[in-house]
Amino acid sequence: MRLELHKVRIGNVSWGEATEVRGGTLFINREEMLAVAREEPRFARVELELARPGESVRIIPVKDIIEPRCKLSGPGEVFPGFVGGTCTVGEGSTLVLEGAAVVTCGSIVAFQEGLIDMSGPAAVYSPFSRTNNVVLVVEPVQGIDQHSYEATLREAGFRLAWYLADKSRGAEVDEVKVYEMEGPVKESSKYPHLPRVAYFCMSITQGLLHDTFLYGADMKHLVPTLIHPNEKMDGAMVSGNCVSSCDKNTTWHHLNDPIVEELYERHGKDLVFLGVIPTLEDTRLAGKERTSSFNANLARSLGADGVVISEEGYGNPDTDLCMNAAKCEKLGIKTVVISDEAAGTDGRSQGLADATPEITAFVSTGNVNEMVELPPMDRVIGHDGSISNLSGGAEESLREDGSMFVELQAIIGSTNELGFNRIGARWV
Repeated sequence: MRLELHKVRIGNVSWGEATEVRGGTLFINREEMLAVAREEPRFARVELELARPGESVRIIPVKDIIEPRCKLSGPGEVFPGFVGGTCTVGEGSTLVLEGAAVVTCGSIVAFQEGLIDMSGPAAVYSPFSRTNNVVLVVEPVQGIDQHSYEATLREAGFRLAWYLADKSRGAEVDEVKVYEMEGPVKESSKYPHLPRVAYFCMSITQGLLHDTFLYGADMKHLVPTLIHPNEKMDGAMVSGNCVSSCDKNTTWHHLNDPIVEELYERHGKDLVFLGVIPTLEDTRLAGKERTSSFNANLARSLGADGVVISEEGYGNPDTDLCMNAAKCEKLGIKTVVISDEAAGTDGRSQGLADATPEITAFVSTGNVNEMVELPPMDRVIGHDGSISNLSGGAEESLREDGSMFVELQAIIGSTNELGFNRIGARWV
């Protein structure tokens, strides 16, 4: 399977007469893009705003972030199940507007959205302070339920991200990055001397707006399966969840998963990358037992010598993390787990809500409870008063001058458990 990502680097975003890329700037015809967004009858009000790196801008509350992409060739379309049909993706060529993002903004479940600051201390912690953001701010029609509101806003974000890429098909491409790999059987036979490694991508699938989608299907209704890494990079997995923003895997994170990138880079050199297993985080004990057993058996069937396991969220999913690691280790499959910690504002509490002695290789992406002081911004997109309901915030978090005192978990992507963040650690 061969996938070419045709990357057009976006260094700025601006309103213009036509939606196109010129000289590294993404120009957008605002009225035309608004017309696309307003095709959704369940929106009572629709606004589009621009937020660029370094500006004194705060975006709050944020639902999802999507990198603009569209297929240039090959089967299917990016975000299958939502934009195109359900044909499998991961082959052909895909146009990527690298450095641009569509940000959906709207209060759906209150405490499980977050914020982006384009400058200041919070900007250090989020990759989306460094993207040129096109922000969709909406208000739903009266009487709409939360599930319909979430679905409407989610799907609008995908359509607008595709729209921006589709309008940029004639742009000069800065880089073509090729990802080519056959299935696990053939790849293992090519490198019989190398250890075989699979990747468990744990995803929020708990219902109550805690959902992840695979080819348009709500994953909580599925059993774990194996996909080619190219499929993940081509939009097969998307976010539909409203989990705490610090460790939410946004759609942008799924498209730019650093674990996939690293395993691909090392494939054929010091390991064999067997593929990605998108897996569930069930709220029920029986569901956790079933899923973790399924995962371990899939890894064994693939002949895996090792597994990298990334978590999404914290608390309840910590048990899924422990079960996945323990069952693989008991089958002789070595594991490395990646998770953040909820260790209290002083860092002295137990980092995870569960533990197991089989976890011997743990990568921490930070403490979600760490406090940070955020200065006021000149412009707020959305509603800064929503910080009183955000996870990591409180009513007293917002001060009269517009400054805030919040936990890291209020900042989108600050402790992302794929490792796509700025927090590091070292042995002492």
